[in-house]
Amino acid sequence: MGTGSFSDDFKRDAVAQITERGYPVAEVSKRLGVSQHSLYAWKRKFSKPSGSTDGDQAAEIRRLKKELARVTEERDILKKATAYFARDAK
Repeated sequence: MGTGSFSDDFKRDAVAQITERGYPVAEVSKRLGVSQHSLYAWKRKFSKPSGSTDGDQAAEIRRLKKELARVTEERDILKKATAYFARDAK
């Protein structure tokens, strides 16, 4: 794996094999004769930014965690109420 000068199209295609087609970096590295380090650097440089989806996912996770906490609290209250009323019914 020597030091070669690859075109941007070649680099983009290599990144696409990893990100879009799902090939492992090691396999693409071996097949194209490029170091894994180079592939990771190209991936950082040429992969499509997914900032909006990451932000959307983070917001959804925060919302779901809040909802889970609320539902868990409601469940605990209902458990205590059930135990209280069951004890009084005897």
